[in-house]
Amino acid sequence: MIRFLIGTAINLGTAALGLLLAAWIIPGVHITASGFIVAVVVFTVAQAILTPFIFNLARKYATPILGGIGLISTFVALFVATLFPGGLGLADVTAWVLAPIVVWVVTALGGWILTAIFLKKRIEESKSRKR
Repeated sequence: MIRFLIGTAINLGTAALGLLLAAWIIPGVHITASGFIVAVVVFTVAQAILTPFIFNLARKYATPILGGIGLISTFVALFVATLFPGGLGLADVTAWVLAPIVVWVVTALGGWILTAIFLKKRIEESKSRKR
């Protein structure tokens, strides 16, 4: 249960950071303060649901794109998040091309790094309990 909560917190945190960074550096990506939380939650839930689904479709019908599943699911999750009014908006083609890349890089690297940090702490705690 704790592992699930840590994973959820990491996913929400990296999604928030990725969306903020995309809005900061990419013209055409807009996030309102009032809709920020909704955008982050919708994006995170959509990505969690869509990634396995897209992976299974690609594995079955398009194995050459398996390496890009994270990027594809990020694009689709951004699309879903834009459907909720008052939060996230992508104004042009440039934003639609660059935002998934930025958000994917931040969520992937952040997820790997933070998971490694938390797992290392849990392993150390487990070792200290055994002594």
